[in-house]
Amino acid sequence: MNVTAEKNERINLRLKKSAKSLIERAASFEGKTVSNFILSSALATAEKTIHEQGYIQLNELDAQCFFDALAKPVAFNSKLTEALAEHDRRVVSK
Repeated sequence: MNVTAEKNERINLRLKKSAKSLIERAASFEGKTVSNFILSSALATAEKTIHEQGYIQLNELDAQCFFDALAKPVAFNSKLTEALAEHDRRVVSK
């Protein structure tokens, strides 16, 4: 995270008093402001979520099946050939 970057974005939220008290207490245990505690916790959770959603972990058997499928030659059936031709008619690449 770039600490010299200007902070100009905001997120506001409403929460129960008990939730606020809990967050304040946890932030004080870590010697952080509430804002810093919430930001660091949210960023850690966001990174974990993105990592979990962005990667697939396969067991050995599934990995072998995946690589075997990649190694097979591509078989163009008529529907795929038609779809590619339609794409070429409709899409102009730059």
